[in-house]
Amino acid sequence: MKRLAAALLALAASGCGGHRAAQSPHPHYELGAAYEAEGSWFYPRAQYAADETGLAMIAVAPDRALTADGEPFDDDALAAAHPTSQLPAIARLTNLETGRQVVVRINDRGPGRPDRLLAVTRRTAELLRFPASGVARIRLQVLPAESRAAVEALGGAPEERIAIAAAPREAVQAADLPAPGGRAAPARSVRVPANRAGEAAAPPPLRLPETVTEVAPSPGMLWIDLGTFGQFEFAHRRAARAAFAAPAIRRERRGHDERFRVQAGPFATVAAADAAFAQLRRSGITDARIVVE
Repeated sequence: MKRLAAALLALAASGCGGHRAAQSPHPHYELGAAYEAEGSWFYPRAQYAADETGLAMIAVAPDRALTADGEPFDDDALAAAHPTSQLPAIARLTNLETGRQVVVRINDRGPGRPDRLLAVTRRTAELLRFPASGVARIRLQVLPAESRAAVEALGGAPEERIAIAAAPREAVQAADLPAPGGRAAPARSVRVPANRAGEAAAPPPLRLPETVTEVAPSPGMLWIDLGTFGQFEFAHRRAARAAFAAPAIRRERRGHDERFRVQAGPFATVAAADAAFAQLRRSGITDARIVVE
């Protein structure tokens, strides 16, 4: 009798392990706690006006049916995974090498690699004409009104109150700082356009339309951001730690606020940037990121 009971328990256990219960879609707002991936820590936060550049890869179909915010994973939809954005978010994605743009729904966490900013579905990569390598230089611009509408359609964000209007941004002054004893390059002003007051938008559908627009390509060069600091001393320490990568320190001003940004590069190819990035990580710098400028 005991042997029969043990056999039945073993059969039940094998059945549970071999057949995963089907998951029902339950789209919801998701932010989540800080997490670690490949030795780097990521800190999710709401970003309704984020504007970022970096490298995007093609997402690998997950072994789960749903995305992190409870939507069905669909490789034929215009969707993407981001390491820290609120979910969902609606964003304009530009392939800087081709100038092609689409609007995607960010509904998952990923790519799980600190050297990649985004993972996109196969269909998104096709429309943006990713290169054969499967890695593209991209610009990601979160659309504030559409993103707020997407969140509100799911009941809103429980841990925050979404601002109706975004604050205008001031001009940023940037200058390359010389090594000790060198001459500084003249400062240059970069105008950051102010955000217009948020307007009410209709909730975007879970599956966005395949609308492709084209702008002039601007592939830029690849750089590795090693950190931005409020004091030059700390920026100098970071640069010294990564001396083998010959980083530069740039002084940036936003109003009365002065920051010091440490960058290595530029790199002409993804392979070169990846190699330098890997070397920096081996040296213990785990918060670097690849950008396109």
